[in-house]
Amino acid sequence: MTPPPFCVEPVAAAAFSFLRGASLPGEMVARAQALGMAGIGVADRNTVAGVVRAHVAWKQAGLRDSGFRLLVGARLVFADGTPDIVAYPVDRPGWGRLTRLLTLGNRRTEKGECLLNLPDLLDHAEGLALIAMDSEPALLATLREAAPHLWLAATMPRAGNDARELARRMALSAGARVPLIATNDARYATSECRPLHDVMTCIREGIRIGEAGLRLAPNAERHLKSPSDMARLFAGHEAALARTIEIAQACTFSLDELRYEYP
Repeated sequence: MTPPPFCVEPVAAAAFSFLRGASLPGEMVARAQALGMAGIGVADRNTVAGVVRAHVAWKQAGLRDSGFRLLVGARLVFADGTPDIVAYPVDRPGWGRLTRLLTLGNRRTEKGECLLNLPDLLDHAEGLALIAMDSEPALLATLREAAPHLWLAATMPRAGNDARELARRMALSAGARVPLIATNDARYATSECRPLHDVMTCIREGIRIGEAGLRLAPNAERHLKSPSDMARLFAGHEAALARTIEIAQACTFSLDELRYEYP
């Protein structure tokens, strides 16, 4: 029997992605470990508010000493039309730059919002590992010059055009010399959480569930998947799956490194 591949889920949102994620950070960490994954990256929408709970759950479950990796960062959503970019600090200075970037975006707008543009990220990109959730050649070239680590996300959401979309991203990856990394872009821990995610979507959109139609996800595939399931989804693209280990190895930062610094 072939052993399951060694892989990490590099893009997972929690309930701190307000009305977009449907599971608590601790639930995401526990589920990833139970599935036999080697780690998980928790990145909520323009915030690092949820990573503390993920870190606490990781430590309390004894995962810190087990080799299970926890990446903590943020999914950067931009006001200038730039596609989402997930950012993880590779070290303590990188964490400082990421939090300063988020503070900059928070100060520009009302409470609960964050206004960022691509130049803001470029000014703070040193020490960050970036995953472009979508892109085009010029953007990837710009990011490659600014960031020490860069990948282009590849997803298989079973949306009917998976093969065509993956082929587009493979061509983009080859042309820009930016490697593909496999992710399920998870929004909840298990498929049973999909109804809760639908309700949150309706609250966000201000509509009743019977009126939601295509604004709801077409299926319940945005849950964490086991290494074996990910291997089946990305059969023939094993290198993209293996790169999930690369990002976990690159991001050595842990919240344990933080200490209060007296002024």
